[in-house]
Formats: sequence, structure tokens, C-alpha cells
Amino acid sequence: MTTLLLNGRVHSPAQPDATAIAVRDGTVVWLGSDDIGRAQFPQADVVDLAGGFVAPAFVDSHVHLTATGLTLVGLDLRSATSLRECLDLLAQHARTHPDDVVWGHGWDESGWPERVAPSTDDVDAAVGQRPAYLSRVDVHSAVASTALRAITPGLAEAPGYHPQRPLTADAHHRVRAAARAQLTAGQRGRARRAALDAAAAHGIVAVHECAGPQIGGLDDWGELRELDHGVQVVGYWGEAATDAAHARELVDRTGAHGLAGDLFVDGALGSRTAWLSRPYDDAPGECGNTYLDEDAVAAHLHACTEAGITAGFHVIGDAAVGAVVSALGRVVERFGAPAVARCGHRLEHLEMVNAEQAARLGAWGVIASMQPHFDALWGGPAGMYAQRLGPDRAAGLNPFALLASHGVPLAFGSDSPVTDLDPWSTVRAASRHQTPGSAISLRAAFAAATRGAWRAAGVRDGVTGTLVPGAPASYAIWEAEGFEVSAPADSVQRWSTDPRSRVPALPRLTAEDPLPRCRQTVHRGVVIHG
Repeated sequence: MTTLLLNGRVHSPAQPDATAIAVRDGTVVWLGSDDIGRAQFPQADVVDLAGGFVAPAFVDSHVHLTATGLTLVGLDLRSATSLRECLDLLAQHARTHPDDVVWGHGWDESGWPERVAPSTDDVDAAVGQRPAYLSRVDVHSAVASTALRAITPGLAEAPGYHPQRPLTADAHHRVRAAARAQLTAGQRGRARRAALDAAAAHGIVAVHECAGPQIGGLDDWGELRELDHGVQVVGYWGEAATDAAHARELVDRTGAHGLAGDLFVDGALGSRTAWLSRPYDDAPGECGNTYLDEDAVAAHLHACTEAGITAGFHVIGDAAVGAVVSALGRVVERFGAPAVARCGHRLEHLEMVNAEQAARLGAWGVIASMQPHFDALWGGPAGMYAQRLGPDRAAGLNPFALLASHGVPLAFGSDSPVTDLDPWSTVRAASRHQTPGSAISLRAAFAAATRGAWRAAGVRDGVTGTLVPGAPASYAIWEAEGFEVSAPADSVQRWSTDPRSRVPALPRLTAEDPLPRCRQTVHRGVVIHG
């Protein structure tokens, strides 16, 4: 049976003026005008779009579903504007959830007047003798109650341990695992379903789950793989391989799409665990953490490239980026650039990258999986980046335009629960970067959040992530007002922004414009929301 959607606005490079789209067996079969559609498909099931905007559905290139769901249904501390408010939210949650382990996420002291993280004593005062785990917004440090610390094996001897301050490195991984063990299967299942439901409600039809031993563990990943939901989950496993046989064994054992995602080379800037070449401005003498050195990175890349498996890393600090790019160069010398490009190796976050490195990554076909919300939240002259790095270094972070200009394929995601599952906000953030010259156009940002993210998942058929005849019918219908074809606000307008170019328009996403509202989400012809 053919479904014919009429009386709308369809975003398609094949038919920029299309008001109608026909779908059959999960595939786009036609686009055009309403009257021709009615004549060509007289027996179709007709859907009146009532002016709705039909666009390719989004793909989020970096998520953590269980943690996202636990934040959605549990204790979300991202709204706290002070230490006092954070502790009040914690105490209120503990009172209203007396039987559960307290799992919270999202505190960020960099924007608080106190500029002080919660301490162990602070948490104990709010929760009493209960296990409580509260991750910082970047999930690279956490505070834990005394009760949780007491049931965490080997905590006091682990790197990153402190009796009062937030735990980092292996100490954080240990306490997170202990907290995770306190969750029931029912809690985890409800959390994952809530996260996937939220994704579908935001016009997202696929997510890249970045799993790994330090994230949720193999049990969490196995449970997620068994979950039946309309949102497609593309899974990456963040564990280093020593040789090609080991790489193949890891993929066979986990069923992962690749050995990439959050395979940590370093940590995060907010927790001062990103690996820097010179110290943090607000922590003299500290250059962050190194979890994988250049030789370990090169060994993993060599193993995966020989096996034809996608490799990748979590990499943020400039020293970490330098190590990864140098290791990639060694692997390119061994196997050649085409072999490296065929594997679709990817780098998550890639915040501190320079022009020379961008040129090399572009030449090798390495994908940058990035999070524009990071700049929106922490960029600018008074943001967290400037606090940690000083204004000069901070201004170079998340350089989308630089990477795009050197041909680095971009894929956009949220790193949820670090930032929200909100793809239109992601597109807006990329087009309104707080550093002049680093933004990209709405069109390029939208592409990175749709077909670019499909490409990062290895789907390179040229049509997936667009609405053209022969493409999968994966789309969302939006309530949106005010359309335009625009370049970044700080760049020269080009021919593509002229109406005569027939480039399909997108919703206007200035700071004053409301974001589009999702009416329905469809993946391969099946309605998964609305």
C-alpha cells in the first residue's frame, strides 16, 4: 500500500519545491506537487500534512541510553544554579525515593557562585546512610556518599581517589560500577525505554550507543541489545584491541558495530582530566589524565585497520589529539590512506584540533563525531572553557568550520545525558558558534545531524538520511515557522543562499525563534512517535 502525504513542505534536494511525498514498503517512491501526487497514486492512503514540514529524521551520533534514562526518570541536577540548590534537589529526591540507590547526574560547579563541587560530607548530610552517586555533567568525575564508597572494592587505593573531593579516573570508574550494581533490572529497563522514547519524540530514528567496560559494562550493553524499540541502536564498544584477532574476538563477543566511541584517551575539560600539552589556567601544574598513550592508540588502530573494523577514541585535550593524529599517521604509513578511510575510523568530541591536524584527518577520511551543545553551554569569553584554559586557548575549541574546510566528515550528537537529546538545538548551536569563524551553515549542520551521522555508522549509499526516490522513508513531521537558506551569521553569503539556487530551505533558528515541534517520527515507513 502506498501512503501519500500532501499539503506540506518536504525537505528534498531532488524536489526543493515538493509539497507531497509518497512512501511504499518503507521507501520513498516519489516527491512532487499535491495534484500530480493525487493523479499518480489514486488508491493511496492519503495523509494531510496541514502545512507540516517533512524532513529527514535525525540520528544522534553519541549517546549513553541507560544513563540518559536514569536522568530523565530520576535526579537531574543540570538545572542547579548553586551548590545549595544542588544539595536541596538531592535531599528532596532522597526523601521522595526512600528505597532506591540515589543516582544523580549533571552538577556543574563552573557556573555556580561558590565555584565549589559538592563534598562527601555534603552528600552524606543530604542522603544519610544511603548509597548515592552524583556524576558531574561531563561524567568524568563524581561525588559519592560514604555508604557507596564503603561498598566499592579497592577505592582508596585507586588513582583519582580523594576522601572528600570528586572522584576521577579509576576511582570514578570503580564507584560508578558499584552504584550501577545497586540498580535493579527493572530500573535499568525503564530508563532505557524512557531514553529511546525521548529520542523518538525529538525526531530521532537512530542513535549511536557508546558503550564500554567503564561506561555501563557488558551486562548493560547486552540488555540494551535485547530491547525491542523503533529507534535503531548502532552500538560501539570502547575497549582497546591488541591485534587483529583480538579485535575480531571483541566484535564477535559484543556484537558491536565497531571498537570505537568512548575508548578513553583522556577525560574532560570540566573535570580537568582532558590531557593538555600545558597546564590548566585554573589549576597550575595539572595537565589532565592520560589513559592511552600514543603506542596504545597506534596498536588499537593497527589491529582494527588490519581486521577492517571501525576504530575510534574519546579525545578532547590538545595533547590527546596530538597523540591520536600521530598514531593515525603511523597506521596510514603501514596500510595506506584508502585502507584507513574504508574502515570509517572516528574521533569523539575532538575539541582541541588545529589546522594541520584537521588537514591530515580530512586526507585520511577520519570522521569527527562532535557535540555542538558543548560550545553553547561552555564556550564564550566567560564560559567554563575560558575558566579552565584562558580565553585564547578556549577560542579554538570545537572548530566546526575549520574541520569542514579540510574535508573532515562531521557527525553531530548530544553525548546525552551530558547535553539534551534536542537535535534542532544542536543544529542551531553549530550555526551560531560563540567563536567568530567557527560556525557552519544551517544546511551543513543539518546534514551532520542526519546523513553525516548515518555515514559515521557506515551507511554510505548516498541516499540514506535524505528524502529522494529510493531512500529509506525515515522522516519526521514538524510544526515550524519561518524558513530560510542561510550561511553562518559571521560569513559571506554565497550562491547557495540565493533563492534561485533552489537549495531546500530549513526552519529559521535564530535565538528568538521557537524550535520546531515534532508531530510524528517515522523510521523506514513505521511510525515510532506521534
